[in-house]
Amino acid sequence: MPALVLNRHRDSICFIYGIYSFTGPDGTIYRRIGVSGTGFVVGKGLVATNRHIARPWFEDGESEQLIRGGARPHLDKLLAFFPGCHDGIPMEDVRVSADADLAVARVNDAKLVAELKPLPLSEAMAIPGDSVVVVGYPMGTAAMVAKSPQPVYRRLASRREGLAVARELAARSLIRPSATQGHLGDVLGDKLIYDAATATGGSGGPVFDHRGDVIGVNVAYLDGFSGSTLGVSVKALGPLIEAAERKH
Repeated sequence: MPALVLNRHRDSICFIYGIYSFTGPDGTIYRRIGVSGTGFVVGKGLVATNRHIARPWFEDGESEQLIRGGARPHLDKLLAFFPGCHDGIPMEDVRVSADADLAVARVNDAKLVAELKPLPLSEAMAIPGDSVVVVGYPMGTAAMVAKSPQPVYRRLASRREGLAVARELAARSLIRPSATQGHLGDVLGDKLIYDAATATGGSGGPVFDHRGDVIGVNVAYLDGFSGSTLGVSVKALGPLIEAAERKH
């Protein structure tokens, strides 16, 4: 099943890299931070991911402390790197859910949009015990560098993760998602619990059922216990997708 999912849908699952900053009342930049995650195509030019990727300061303790001190957060860049594309595509018109850790953004590249196929979103109920496959970019550029050809690995291994590394990987066609398999342990409302392994950078990736349809969006994992990876039901994406399509 992981091979089927990857071969069929790999090109529509992107690596996301963003840069956000905090600016004081006098214009001083307090911090500039990078964030990475995963996204996938859900409509014409529309990419779904997590709210904590598109708005990284949301429900983040350190960020909230800066905001209470008068700092203003700003998303400086949010780029989608699709397999086969030689650079990141800006993500615009970001919409975030008020209730779930979900976001939808638009990529404005006519040629790319015409080529990208939206993933099939399940209309069936998620069933505990079902097989699942999670696809994404766990560990971000560090993992992609680690599995790159030896000459590229030697060149990039000592460099810090960041936008420059992502762009070099893209230029060498080394942006490729990976897949892990497991089982759906429980379904509680819009929350999915499964044991497919993931890590930082896998947030926002699609969770597929045994039919190869997307049943959820990967959100988080509980460190130290592989049986508790958390996702949000794909049904919660509906209002965000509809709002984005209406505006366009």
